[in-house]
This record gives sequence, C-alpha cells and structure tokens, in this order.
Amino acid sequence: MGLRCGTFRENYAQDMAIFRTRLHWGVLFAFLIFLFTCPLFFSDRILTVMTMIGIAIISVHGLNILTGYCGQISIGHVGFMAVGAYTSAILTAKLGWSFWPALPCAGLVAGIAGLIFGLPSLKIKGFYLIMATIAAHFIIIWLILQLYNVTGGPDGLAVLKPKIGSFALNSKASYFYLVMAIACLATSLAINIVRTRAGRAFVAIRDNDLAAEVMGINLWSYKLQAFFIGCVYAGVAGALLVHYYGFASVDQFPFMDSVWYLGMLIVGGMGSTAGAIFGAVSLKLLDELVTIVGPVLSKIVAAQAAASLALITRGLVIILFLIFEPRGLGHRWGMIKAYFRLWPFSHEE
Repeated sequence: MGLRCGTFRENYAQDMAIFRTRLHWGVLFAFLIFLFTCPLFFSDRILTVMTMIGIAIISVHGLNILTGYCGQISIGHVGFMAVGAYTSAILTAKLGWSFWPALPCAGLVAGIAGLIFGLPSLKIKGFYLIMATIAAHFIIIWLILQLYNVTGGPDGLAVLKPKIGSFALNSKASYFYLVMAIACLATSLAINIVRTRAGRAFVAIRDNDLAAEVMGINLWSYKLQAFFIGCVYAGVAGALLVHYYGFASVDQFPFMDSVWYLGMLIVGGMGSTAGAIFGAVSLKLLDELVTIVGPVLSKIVAAQAAASLALITRGLVIILFLIFEPRGLGHRWGMIKAYFRLWPFSHEE
C-alpha cells in the first residue's frame, strides 16, 4: 500500500503494521470513541440494527476467510451458525453453564462440524461443493429438529441473557457493547489470520489449487483449516444471535440467509476484510431502508409487490454489483484512498 510523500518505512515491523501513520491511529480512535458512545445518543431501534450488523459482520468474516480467501464456496453458512447457537443454548439452559465459557465452546463445536462437512472439499469443488454445503445446512437443521429432548425440536429452547457477575446484559445498550467488542476482536483476528502463512496458503489455493499443491501446500490441511476457522466465526455469531433474542429456534436460521451472506461478500468484495464489513453494513442498512419505504410504497402499488420489495431490492443490488462493480465496495474504497493519496498529482497511465 502506498503512503503519502514524506512517510517512510524504516524497518520490517513498520512495513507489516496495520496502522502505519498517526492519521491511521487517529481515525481508529475516533471511530472507536464514536462506536462506544452510540448508546448515549441513539434510540433502541438504531442500537438493535447496529447489533444485528455486528453479528452479521462476525459471520461474514468467517465466510470471507472460507470463500473469499480460500475459494471454498459455501451456501450452508447459516447451518453452522445454528450449530453454535444451539451449543451455547444447551450449555447455558440445560447444563447451567455461564455464557462466557459457552461462547468459545459454541465456536469450537461449530468448527468441528465444519471439519466434518468440509471433508468433501478434499475431493470436489465448484458446483459440487456448493451442493454439499447446501446439504450440510439441511442435515444440521434436521438433526436439531430430531433431537427434541436436547434442543427442544420445533418448539425451540429458552436462553438466558449473558451476565457479568450479577449484572445481566438485558438492555439494548449493554448487549450492543458486547456484540461490538466481539466484532472488533473478530475483525482484528481476521486481518491477522490472512497475513499468516495459512492466509497466504488460502489465497494460493483459491487462485490455483493445482499450482499450490505443486509448490508444496498441503491442500487437505489448509482446506480443512479454512472450514474450521470460517465455522468458528459462524458459531460465535449464532450464539450471540440466540442470546440476544433469549430464545433458540430453527426459524432464526433460514437457508436464504446463507445466500444473503454470500451476497454481502459480493457487494463488499470477496477476499477483503474491509469488504466483508462494507457488505454486511450495506445490505443490513438496505433492509432497514426497505422496511421504512415498504409501507409507503404499499399505498402506491399492490401490497404483494411492496411485501416482496426486500427480496427484489437485495437481488437487484447484487446483480448490479456483479455487472458494474464485481470486485465490490472494498476495491472501490481502495481506489478512493489511492486517489486522495496521490492528489493533486494523480494521473492516468
């Protein structure tokens, strides 16, 4: 990444740093101050939207590592969110565990499920892998429904709110802080994972798995690592979702959400940590916009058309990005930064 004139890298640590200038650190601190003071001046409705965005960001980071970086397309991501959600729900509601040890266990169990269903990726890819991940979603949901005595089956399972000592995170603001803290940690981990040896191996497998294998990359190991990491993120996001609602139900994990998570990657930009954030924020805010516009539109057009507006709008946005901005908002953001970094001496080659 280029730097402004007069800014130099004097050692390898500076070259590898994520935040390299005072401006970068200043923007980071300003953003964190804004983020964690939001409950002071935002309504509960806005905090709810932001909490859902935070959970979506955590989940999409996992899908981005699996699909965006490693190239293993998954349309069963929400199924692994359900695994994490029910793991945390069972540990807290049935076994009396605290939320805090249950949360990492939810991610771990979802990661193990990802390892099991990721085994087909060692032999198949492309369309066939897509079908395998779709099957994984429906197998997981079927198992949850069948294990009635453990999961509550179609009736669901009541879940307690997280507690810090005797203080329960019952309010919108307190849960917002929890989700945003975990989302920030998940983002930091995602950035650093893709900078490791495993992250570089993921990119090599995505670009050309045969060439990667010839260079000595163990496809068996790294594909399963990508599935494990991606599903750990999904499991944590699922656990946060059910504890927010205070209830675990399979209805919270519809198959179409997996498609929309993939759509978030398309809009934001696959293979970009910033793109995963842009995509999650954009489509979630689009849903809220449709919620506001829908009732107004129902007075002008047929009520059925207004009710389908969310599906139509999301689908249209994804199609437009595939045609006009296939590399997503993350790439466009990089272009904007590059322009201002060179301005006023920018030129076209």
